[in-house]
Amino acid sequence: MTFSRITVSPEQMGGVPCIRGLRIPVATVVGMMADGMGEQEILGAYPDLQPEDIREALRYAAEAVRERELPLAHAG
Repeated sequence: MTFSRITVSPEQMGGVPCIRGLRIPVATVVGMMADGMGEQEILGAYPDLQPEDIREALRYAAEAVRERELPLAHAG
């Protein structure tokens, strides 16, 4: 899977994945969605973003979780 809207640069934001070279981390956008913000609210908060940026950030996050195991509390 390729991500044309996600960029990573050691010189920008410490190398965290960002949207299209902007100083907007993927984690920020995904976190806003997780907190219940809608697409229009996010676009209002970050006017440089486009709707497809949000969708690709979510796809990127889903792929990142798929690719590595995260520590979870065990039920029981």
